[in-house]
Amino acid sequence: MTTINPIPDGYHTLTPYLVVQGAAQALEFYKNAFAASELSRLNTPDGGIAHAEFKIGDSIFMLADENPHCTDHSPAMLGGTPVKLFLYVADVDAVFAAAIQAGATQTRSPADQFWGDRMGALSDPFGHQWMIATHVEDVDPSEMPSRMAAFFAAQAAGGTAE
Repeated sequence: MTTINPIPDGYHTLTPYLVVQGAAQALEFYKNAFAASELSRLNTPDGGIAHAEFKIGDSIFMLADENPHCTDHSPAMLGGTPVKLFLYVADVDAVFAAAIQAGATQTRSPADQFWGDRMGALSDPFGHQWMIATHVEDVDPSEMPSRMAAFFAAQAAGGTAE
């Protein structure tokens, strides 16, 4: 008797599933911006994408065109999204620049953060929010509260949130 793995090989326990308007264009954007590789695609009869899978680094994402009949609504249809995708990369500045070149919009320029990452944020052309980071410093947990307090004090004084 063959035992089936409850989590397919190559997948993590949690897999993001993005819904967009223009899934084919989104796949091309993710390839250009984040060096994604397409793993599979199932097209709808009208040429849309019912389901696709792609990989960024070691993480698999799923993607589909919006389909209101299945309660699949894109950020464009909903007027935004409260969900952010956090992507660790080896060189945040290079990946951030590639994403902007591919059509993303900067929402926060890359900068060193109090928790030890160099991070920037952007919105992709399909309404999804991305936080892109490179870990640059291991911060001792005992330092974290004072660093966070300084961060919030700077924000309250009108400084940057970086």
